[in-house]
Amino acid sequence: MRTVGTVSRGVRLPIVKQGEDLIKVVTDSVTAMGEEQGLTFHEKDVVAVTESVVARVQGNYVGIDDIAADCRAKFGTDTIGIIFPILSRNRIAICLKGFAKAFKKAYILLSYPSDEVGNHLFDADLLDEKDVNPYSDILDEKKYRELFGYVKHQFTGVDYVEYYRDLFNAEGCEVEFIFANDCRAILDYTKDVICCDIHTRERSRRRLEKAGAHKVLTMADIMNAPVNGSGYNEKYGLYGSNKATETTVKLFPRDCQTFVNALQDSLEKATGVKMNCMIYGDGAFKDPVGKIWELADPVVSPAYTERLAGTPNELKLKYLADNDFSDLKGEELAEAMKDAIRKKQGSLVGNMASEGTTPRQLTDLLGSLSDLTSGSGDKGTPVVFIQGYFDTYAEQ
Repeated sequence: MRTVGTVSRGVRLPIVKQGEDLIKVVTDSVTAMGEEQGLTFHEKDVVAVTESVVARVQGNYVGIDDIAADCRAKFGTDTIGIIFPILSRNRIAICLKGFAKAFKKAYILLSYPSDEVGNHLFDADLLDEKDVNPYSDILDEKKYRELFGYVKHQFTGVDYVEYYRDLFNAEGCEVEFIFANDCRAILDYTKDVICCDIHTRERSRRRLEKAGAHKVLTMADIMNAPVNGSGYNEKYGLYGSNKATETTVKLFPRDCQTFVNALQDSLEKATGVKMNCMIYGDGAFKDPVGKIWELADPVVSPAYTERLAGTPNELKLKYLADNDFSDLKGEELAEAMKDAIRKKQGSLVGNMASEGTTPRQLTDLLGSLSDLTSGSGDKGTPVVFIQGYFDTYAEQ
């Protein structure tokens, strides 16, 4: 029996910039890695490319002036409500600068004690100490400060209320903060709203419109078409963007399916093997210390080749060992396990022998593995090569 299962390798690339042939760069780097490591490529292998490098070569950038122009054209008002922006200098601060340039007055509704991806304004235990009900209590800034004071984020050292206030004021926009977990609280201040929440945005839009809002757009509706020759993303707009400079953001990449299909073809021509390809952004996991749910992108994977669709269909070996084969051991147990794996047919949903296996999309699992492998700093590995992920105990 071989002793190695899944292996995830970060693949180093040269530093790529706008206009370069990323398909060729990735193909050359993966094949060179295979030669260096003495690897044999297989059809079950996965080549995952981070969304950031795809968007960079596309030149998919927008500036705060572009964002402001789009907001002015779509709202035609001086006052705006901005609900549920996450607490992030990298993810949304530059987008907020664009909003600030577009309006004279902004009301910002922040969820508490944390944003939707787990960044905390303050420790949740303070809710009990201060007898605050986050499901119903609506706080203005004065009451918020009275109850919770000036708390800085444990990792960034930033008081995000103060930080966002300074950001808006620097662009000449007056700002007021409201703290609530019901999006409709913003309607006491303005009927024109930008929904900044990521995964709940369409529910927020529906609730606001039903409650009498005038115009409600999500961040997917901002920069979903070019403004003065800028970048854009027709599906996600500003969602998935990252800070590039103090006045620009890099958007989520476009034409992602075209990219992964072309990469698969290129790799097949270079290696003779039709591998699986995908683009990945944030993984979908939660940090146990900071409580941050690592999914500020609208999806983990915006595109992937067809064999990566679906969810795992796996047996739980420890369940079989403790139940069906509890009287077996050694080689007899191993062979019984392998035989059960070979004979599994169709979907195992509802089968007790699959209970506890991860019921997530394969691309979400692979994207999380890739995100953890590549990291977000200076590893220089925006491509991840994964082998053995689809192998089972029954395969030699």
